[in-house]
Amino acid sequence: MPTMQAIEILRPGGPEVLQLTTRERPRPGPGEVLIKVAAAGVNRPDVFQRMGNYAPPPGASDLPGLEVAGTLVDGDLSGDNRFGLGPGDAVCALLAGGGYAEYAVAPLVQCLPLPAGFSMIEAAALPENYFTVWSNVFERGQLGRGEGGAHESLLVQGGSSGIGVTAIQLAHALGQRVFATAGDAAKCAACERLGATAINYRTQDFVEVVKRATGSRGVDVILDMVAGEYIPREIDALAEGGRLVFIATLGGSHAGIDAATLMRRRLTLTGSTLRARPVAFKGALARQLHAQVWPLLESGQVRPVIHQVFPAAEAARAHALMESSAHIGKIMLAW
Repeated sequence: MPTMQAIEILRPGGPEVLQLTTRERPRPGPGEVLIKVAAAGVNRPDVFQRMGNYAPPPGASDLPGLEVAGTLVDGDLSGDNRFGLGPGDAVCALLAGGGYAEYAVAPLVQCLPLPAGFSMIEAAALPENYFTVWSNVFERGQLGRGEGGAHESLLVQGGSSGIGVTAIQLAHALGQRVFATAGDAAKCAACERLGATAINYRTQDFVEVVKRATGSRGVDVILDMVAGEYIPREIDALAEGGRLVFIATLGGSHAGIDAATLMRRRLTLTGSTLRARPVAFKGALARQLHAQVWPLLESGQVRPVIHQVFPAAEAARAHALMESSAHIGKIMLAW
């Protein structure tokens, strides 16, 4: 059987448990295609999986990696192939796992053509963050379609992360006012350059800043990767009819809330995870991204922010950087 190089997790642990190995090349099933991987994104869920805290969904590869870009080799193209993809085409794809390898399998409907002018590295930085932000900020959070009207405001917790820089740019490009928290002057400056009013959470109170900037109204949507003790403060920072959207619980998953406040101010608390959602759901997101976001990428209004690219064999170094939180934007692996 054909083989490939891949990065596997030897056992739960630190970055050092990531090891280059040889694996059998995966074979696509019905509705799936095989991609020769040129680049893969490194994401926080990969770190959680490596530590033993985020198991792949049933049927997914045990290898880490949720997004890739590369060349479509072969597979089942008989289904919903609305982008007209074929062997030899350059694609980027959202995966449920298996991206840290020379070859990866993806559902056809989760593959997108590269935006015009994009490199493989740039394209591999798109799927996980853009699928997540579109689903949570614009679908669940309804930014620009809530009680605040067509022009609303967004607060992004962790604005310098891969998710953060994506959310800032998309909301700004679509005419929404953006605030973002970050932990030092350099990260705040990066958020400002992307279109956000930056808040240094070490020296400023984000509730006070957004209330002052909005005439005490508050923000319409908050994208939260922290949760925990932030939740009561975020509720205070929301405008009437505001939406608080959780996509991670880095600060803990429990908090006390005042249900009467939620009712009186018509607030919505929601959230989601993406990895285990059905293929049909992710395929629908891919179609929305191609229609709504790909033109923004191709016009240069929105661009991925790449912090550093590592050779795939140095995935352990990439994970160490991710855990240090010293990066701004995306960390990438290249084959």
